[in-house]
Amino acid sequence: MPLTDQITMIAPAAPIDRARFGFRAKCLQRLIRMDLPVPDSFALPALIVQAIAAGQPVDLSPLDRLFSDGDGLVSVRPSALMPEWGGPGTVLNVGINDDTHSRLAQRIGKGNADAIYLSFVQSYAINIARLDPDMFAQDGDNALRDALRCYADEMDEPFPQDPRRQLAEVLRSMARAWDGPTARLLRQAKGAPPDAPLGLVVQQMALAMGPGLCGSGTIQFVDSVTGQSRITGRFRGQSYGKAIGIGAETLYLTQDQRGSALQDIAPEVFADLIRFGVAARERLREEMQIEFVISDSTVSLIDAVRVQRSSRASVAIAVALARDGVIPPEEAVMRVEPRALSELLHHQVDPRAPRQVLARGINASPGAATGKIVFSAAAAQAASARGEACVLARRETVPEDIRGMHASVAVLTERGGTTSHAAVIARGMGLPCIVGATGIAIDGRNRKLTVNGHSLREGDEITIDGSSGEVLLGAAAMLEPALDENFNQLLTWADSYRRMGVRANADTPEDARTARKFQAQGIGLCRTEHMFFDAERLPAMREMIFANRPEDRKLALDRILPMQRRDFTDLFEIMAGLPVTIRLFDPPLHEFLPHDREGLRELAESMDLPLSDVTRRVDALSEFNPMLGMRGVRLGITVPEIYDMQARAIFEATIEASRSGDAVVPEIMIPLVSAMREVELVKNRIDAVAAAVRNERRVDFTYRLGVMVETPRAALRAGDIVAHSAFLSFGTNDLTQMTYGLSRDDAGRFMGPYVTQGVYAEDPFHILDTDGVGELLLIGAERARTQKPDITISVCGEHGGNPESITFCHEAGFDYISCSPFRVPVARLAAAQAQIRMP
Repeated sequence: MPLTDQITMIAPAAPIDRARFGFRAKCLQRLIRMDLPVPDSFALPALIVQAIAAGQPVDLSPLDRLFSDGDGLVSVRPSALMPEWGGPGTVLNVGINDDTHSRLAQRIGKGNADAIYLSFVQSYAINIARLDPDMFAQDGDNALRDALRCYADEMDEPFPQDPRRQLAEVLRSMARAWDGPTARLLRQAKGAPPDAPLGLVVQQMALAMGPGLCGSGTIQFVDSVTGQSRITGRFRGQSYGKAIGIGAETLYLTQDQRGSALQDIAPEVFADLIRFGVAARERLREEMQIEFVISDSTVSLIDAVRVQRSSRASVAIAVALARDGVIPPEEAVMRVEPRALSELLHHQVDPRAPRQVLARGINASPGAATGKIVFSAAAAQAASARGEACVLARRETVPEDIRGMHASVAVLTERGGTTSHAAVIARGMGLPCIVGATGIAIDGRNRKLTVNGHSLREGDEITIDGSSGEVLLGAAAMLEPALDENFNQLLTWADSYRRMGVRANADTPEDARTARKFQAQGIGLCRTEHMFFDAERLPAMREMIFANRPEDRKLALDRILPMQRRDFTDLFEIMAGLPVTIRLFDPPLHEFLPHDREGLRELAESMDLPLSDVTRRVDALSEFNPMLGMRGVRLGITVPEIYDMQARAIFEATIEASRSGDAVVPEIMIPLVSAMREVELVKNRIDAVAAAVRNERRVDFTYRLGVMVETPRAALRAGDIVAHSAFLSFGTNDLTQMTYGLSRDDAGRFMGPYVTQGVYAEDPFHILDTDGVGELLLIGAERARTQKPDITISVCGEHGGNPESITFCHEAGFDYISCSPFRVPVARLAAAQAQIRMP
């Protein structure tokens, strides 16, 4: 079949389409249109490259002119659609042969000519002819002669002298390398489709060796780590690639670096580079790294690529471009990956520093911290009391570990996934966390961690990089958080475009203050059960569990009431009139009881009960599957005193907080609902408590009652349930768990192979499953709105902090999402981008 595409010279008016020719060809055309000094270049479109790889005949005659002009040497570079997809390595000095070598020797010296010829022979032999690299590692005066002889001996023919043959073989090799299995896997890991196209660019060489100032280098105008304005790069005289000429010397670019500087030696050349960089920034609307060659003090621009950058640099660069009027603020908002903001909120391991990786796991909560390993909550609290930073290492965390997590700087677990207990709590606290770490064995009893032949004891120091999921040995060099002017400006712009609200999941006053700091628009989920694990409350909670009569349960709960009232008053005052959604008590009661022999004995002693009575009570509360047992609304209906106490605490706190500040309208959320009658029963009791508080305090107040939709039946029956609800908030953690029949704590054990083999496109606990769980959300929202058009609909699971899931919620028309406080900036940016992308 004849090829419809053709080799095209890159010129100002040439039709260079990035989709056909790749990013590098398009970028070179832009530089040429700016009248910058770019050597003659040709672009080979993807269809031509595919034909070359398949062995089809291709007319390469348009490239002949490159061998007849200048020194007759060319380079070949890959030009994928996206620069991050990479490609085969660049091949320099194609076209050199014995005749060209002789001419170059007369003009630039034999040593330099030998260096150019030798580097190409070595590159061609190793990368094109696929000969053993060790045979071409020669050095010394006879290296070129030995390399040519070695090639002839191995290939049974002299080194090819025809420049056109050399070029054809280079093109074929690069085209086929792109389709190799290793290359496919590498680019797929960077987001490229398996059949991603590749273009190639063939460019006339500018010699970096010879008389006068000659050499090659790169220059960029911002720091890749911080994003701040700073000239960085390198320049090496009398060299290009692996061709090292006579008198090769590495120079710094600017005077603020030690040693000789290009700025001093050749100020006019340096000024040209600065001028070219400014022009490229303005016209290409991006911070670029420029590759250049200097030939006898004349600059040629060989290439320009987008500056590689850290997350903090990405924000700084986007904001600076917008402030300078190079791009509009809307585009700056779109240029920053929302997840990148997570890294700016915490300390990060300095990417420039060395690191010794012990193990890898799931990066459950971003940031980095160094501390001594501890294996229990008690050990963490003791370390904190001594002023020592510690990392809590557990096989998996349980609610009793929360105090230990508070005392730690990071968390590491052997088991778990992105929505396991450790992951959810750590994200809420802003603690770096790695879960499901591969290859580690945590022995809490003997206080030992074993990983890949290393045995670490309590007190040994490690670093948790929760952004990359890497466990590092020892203390790593850190970067400070970057909550600076650029961060705030970007989010201010984002908020101006955003339609959907963003609230925070906050269980404590500290959480609420963090939410306010990140400008959350309220609390979308306050999980009250975490408040009951406090040392002052746990005894009363256990007394309530062991009580047999409602009046005895009420007496025990009355001891907790003032503490709950203080909890809610603090939250209301911190949020200063913003909505606060309080989820009523949710977990099964057995979570508040010990299960080991020592703990049971201590409980029996504290309650003055026989150990046998305590053991029987604990056994009676045990369930085969507690996550599907008596918890949530089921507990509220069968042990209604708990919800009565909480409702009273909420209403009394509402009155108290409203006296000293903005009027408070609390939102009370019922968990684990599956039937309308459940809502009706709870609503009747809460209304009765509200009436009692109004009469006692002689103060009026209002509140909103809603439902947490986390069972498939609740989503399907939302049209009925909404009759007694002012809002529906989808708890996508449990809804995903119940829809899939998966435990979110155990899914990490097999989720990797499932995603790798395409069973699931993504971990459904990490990114919302729009086909299954998402359909339940849409059905529930539609049926609820049909019966009550003004119903408020939101998502308060961990998916509320995931950018892809936020886009789904935005397109579904949900009113707000709620996520961990430290994910609020991510959600604000993702919601703005979803709005900007809307047609």
